[in-house]
Amino acid sequence: MPQEEQILVIERKVVEEVGMFQGLAFDIDRYLSQIFVQGVPRFMPRPQAELDPSYKQIIPYVIMLHDGKVLSYVRGKRAGETRLVGNRSIGIGGHINPIDADNSPLFAYLYDNYLTAVQREVSEEVSVETAYTDSIVALLNDDSNDVGSVHLGIVHCWHLNEPNVSKREQMITQMGFMTPDELRQVRETLETWSQKCLDGLGEMTERAQSKPSD
Repeated sequence: MPQEEQILVIERKVVEEVGMFQGLAFDIDRYLSQIFVQGVPRFMPRPQAELDPSYKQIIPYVIMLHDGKVLSYVRGKRAGETRLVGNRSIGIGGHINPIDADNSPLFAYLYDNYLTAVQREVSEEVSVETAYTDSIVALLNDDSNDVGSVHLGIVHCWHLNEPNVSKREQMITQMGFMTPDELRQVRETLETWSQKCLDGLGEMTERAQSKPSD
């Protein structure tokens, strides 16, 4: 019998103690300083985490930009999150697994390990063949649906020097760069997280340009 996938989570109350929010939160340091504390993150079997909204699964959500355009794609039938199949997305990312802990003790899984996990997760889904800057620009929460109620997004903006991105995962289809106006025209086809990020894209890109890369 295959072993259950273990994924990184925090208790919902950690976010509530800082201040629960819906949509995007831009005071990221206040939240990250409480999330990446020894003893706070833990690994949990994914089937359990998917059904227990008292925990939030930590999901890096990487938005790639070049020359004012945003990378987007449609989640195909092989998507790991079946509830999002057929939706267009502007975020690359996924669950963080114990392999990313770099032999650190389970409860000492901290920020550097997280950043390593982001690199791994992106490289599993797409190949980025250009230099880029990486900035964390927001946290993302949406308790209005079953998917969002058990996830917490950490939104990254990657500004690419060149638009050289190719897909690696079969679940990624119809991938290409689109202008914000083009994305707004198909807004209703976007997954909820991508809709919220599109709405806040101006502020997020400004923040990415005004802070050093992570």
